[in-house]
Amino acid sequence: MSTVDALTDKSMVVLQDRPVVALSAWLADAARECAGTGRTLRLVTSLESRLTLPLRAMAAAGGVQWVVRHGDSYYEGLTGRPLRWDGAAFVPVPEARDYAPGFTTRPAAPVGMRLSLVQHVRHGADGDLGGPVVRLLQLLTGKPPLGWGPAEPLENPWRPDRFTEYVRGRAAAQVIVAGDGPRPAQATAAFGAVEGGVTEATTVTVGYAPEDPPPLRHLPSLVASLAADRPPASLFVQLTPGRADLTTEPRWTGAAAPVAMAVAGEVAGPAGLPAQRIGPMTLFTLGDGRSPDGWQRHQALLQHLRG
Repeated sequence: MSTVDALTDKSMVVLQDRPVVALSAWLADAARECAGTGRTLRLVTSLESRLTLPLRAMAAAGGVQWVVRHGDSYYEGLTGRPLRWDGAAFVPVPEARDYAPGFTTRPAAPVGMRLSLVQHVRHGADGDLGGPVVRLLQLLTGKPPLGWGPAEPLENPWRPDRFTEYVRGRAAAQVIVAGDGPRPAQATAAFGAVEGGVTEATTVTVGYAPEDPPPLRHLPSLVASLAADRPPASLFVQLTPGRADLTTEPRWTGAAAPVAMAVAGEVAGPAGLPAQRIGPMTLFTLGDGRSPDGWQRHQALLQHLRG
């Protein structure tokens, strides 16, 4: 059971020194309370602590600030930015011009690759909501989901009817889904009720060890399998260097880079951007998942589609 270690007008500070810090029900409730009171949940860990994938996603989205204590100093776990406590919040050190020393230390585990696929789906007012995440996990791992829940550890075995009942009973829902394949796999899904149905944004991530690279050559066939059933409105694919077990150390391991994006319909992209029609979808190649140049092509594609 966690406790609040400091409370100010700007911050709720929670100290966690365990080896792996998960998105527990208590932390999820604390984050919601902070959002409602104008505070930021500031999670303080040691240099040896790691975050689970759902908690890291919350930190990346700004729902929590990950603060790492290293000796007598502090830094932001995802960026390496040196921080100091000003009496109300952890703020950047004004004179700092480099990453914190702890952020640039060697990772404790080998750095592999994480393959992430983000799909956006529009559902009707009735029917099963678990189909899209099931299809992605089956295509990537060969097995259906193992379990699901709003927090970790996941309390519910996978049952599409219970999953659908939970999501449709709320105006908005954030759900974690665990994979059950030969490699670590997990999904985070955000649902929102809209007029006439439900929107879904799901990210499925699979961890690959250094000696086991992601099978990017099979991406067109994966898109074809999705398109043959119920194609999503869009599918974005990227690679991120990191531990294969999907936990995150407070150290630099490399930057994410895009691989491809598929959109529904026959769409003409910007000049020079490779594209292929796969059933009712168009697949655009953005990069190899390692070069940052792919983000420029991704931005150009988004601007083209919006225009």
